[in-house]
Amino acid sequence: MPASPEPDRPNLPLPHWLHTLDTCPSTNSWAHARAAKLHHGDAVFTKRQTSGRGQHGRTWHAPTGVLTVSFVLDNLNPNLLPGISLAAGLAVIYAIEDLVPDCRDMLRLKWPNDVWIDRQKLAGILCEAANGNALGKTRAVVGIGLNRCVDFAAAGLDAHAIGNAVSLHSIASKVPDELCLLASLRHYLLELADMFSTTDKPASKSGLALLLPELRRRDALIGYPVAIELSDKTICGEAAGIDGCGRLLIRLEGDRIQAFTSGRVRLI
Repeated sequence: MPASPEPDRPNLPLPHWLHTLDTCPSTNSWAHARAAKLHHGDAVFTKRQTSGRGQHGRTWHAPTGVLTVSFVLDNLNPNLLPGISLAAGLAVIYAIEDLVPDCRDMLRLKWPNDVWIDRQKLAGILCEAANGNALGKTRAVVGIGLNRCVDFAAAGLDAHAIGNAVSLHSIASKVPDELCLLASLRHYLLELADMFSTTDKPASKSGLALLLPELRRRDALIGYPVAIELSDKTICGEAAGIDGCGRLLIRLEGDRIQAFTSGRVRLI
């Protein structure tokens, strides 16, 4: 893919699908609020997100240098939506590895929505179902925060605040410009949307089914002792992979396997 200008470079046309904002509390919220005006494949990008949202109501810290964007995906099968966050994680991995050879085959998924390298968080994903566009199609807004060129110390964020994060510029010899990354992310997310669409496809060729081998290969947790924090308790065991519905499998005492659809997971 040829190098492209950054979104804020003057006098150069931007792609029709890209909506750029100088600042924004949350690109996901912005996309939800303007649902009727956005279309399949549109992206909302800002260099300064002030009130980003993460999973389970947590704050997503987005200091200068975080690539913050939300993509609109339409015509999705509502029955397949529970697996879309994991699929979006793979799309982020492929987009980065295409452009950053230094990272090739090194990126992993931490269930359900983080991209890791060497157990450090490089990107986070927040997928949210929406009411749909003017045509009533099922929609998802896929928010991505990618640590592209971030100086966490200068931003005043300690290790606890950033969750052991890492910036792409610290591990890559050359960092792609923002528009190039956005185009690559969009390319893979549109491929993903086709797999999750409402078209009549056999179960073996839709949703997570085609992605399971790669999801399992990229699983950052498998084989490690983990704790999953639920609303009322914490359960410890050994991560045993991801099932066909995108659920995290944990091996408990007595070699019993339990599947989880949500929860905050940490290595122990």
